Amino acid sequence: MRVMVTGGAGFIGSAVCRHFILDLGHEVIVVDKLTYAGNLASLTPVTSSAQYAFEKLDICDGEGIKAAFSKYRPAAVVHLAAESHVDRSISGSNAFVQTNVIGTFTLLEAAREYLDANQHIRDQGFRFIHVSTDEVYGSLGEIGLFSETTPYDPSSPYSATKAASDHIAKAWHRTYGLPIIVSNCSNNYGPYQFPEKLIPLMVLNALHSQPLPVYGDGSNVRDWLFVDDHARALGMILEKGLPGETYNVGGRNERRNIDVVKQICACLDELRSSEGRHDRFVTYVTDRPGHDQRYAIDASKLETRLGWRAQETFETGIKKTVRWYLEHADWWEPLRNHVYRGERLGL
Repeated sequence: MRVMVTGGAGFIGSAVCRHFILDLGHEVIVVDKLTYAGNLASLTPVTSSAQYAFEKLDICDGEGIKAAFSKYRPAAVVHLAAESHVDRSISGSNAFVQTNVIGTFTLLEAAREYLDANQHIRDQGFRFIHVSTDEVYGSLGEIGLFSETTPYDPSSPYSATKAASDHIAKAWHRTYGLPIIVSNCSNNYGPYQFPEKLIPLMVLNALHSQPLPVYGDGSNVRDWLFVDDHARALGMILEKGLPGETYNVGGRNERRNIDVVKQICACLDELRSSEGRHDRFVTYVTDRPGHDQRYAIDASKLETRLGWRAQETFETGIKKTVRWYLEHADWWEPLRNHVYRGERLGL
């Protein structure tokens, strides 16, 4: 299958591209603007493949996106291009509205025009996978899980723009018959993640003997999903998912933020024992505005209907992740030195 992957040079997008090319044998056209979080080095394992192509494009560029559809004639789109860091959305919401809302609208309109002109591609089973987040559902109490029918209640500019894009995608299915499938995932982690996010930030700060900033009292809970498990889920949704449906993707690995940080420290204590206890760097800082208390995904629909299961526990996944950052300074050092040094965002 020939698949257009927007945001394919990002963290999740690059994992999807590697999985699609190396494991599933798909042809992949990466469409990416290459913002600060886009990194072609994350695609190094596949860039020499004849099944890989790259187009530097902003999804808000309607004419450019239409030209890419005409040039490559994909059988599917997996739409991951998004501004995704909550802290950045607090201090710079305009980019989130432009990319997440206007960009999604622009891409949907280009796909609609493409299918209107190529009915045979629609008839052959074209799919548009709109990849979203569990943050659109808002915050949970101590019990309960997000299902696909949980009402939307976003708290941040990031989650509000993703919620808007979800609604637009679903409306384009109902109104125009676009074969849209929506997925909502929990917090991803793993190799190649830009170091502004919690897990890589903690790993790199600890390696540099810098404070490990924990928001509030560290009691906020997230459901952690290893990125390769997410990529496998998207491959399965592309193959077996039904247009008009939504599928939640979660790892069933709920952890408090402080426990995640302590587990990272324990991994580093084991792998870098000569450096002493790394939890001595834990520092509690002022909480993020509008910080949701708990997220937790019910992935039963994906598990029972499509047969997906997360392969990594948090314990196996976090050890793989920490080890990867220790072994791949060539990937993260240029980012740490020239793009993002670990400073607090979203104040």
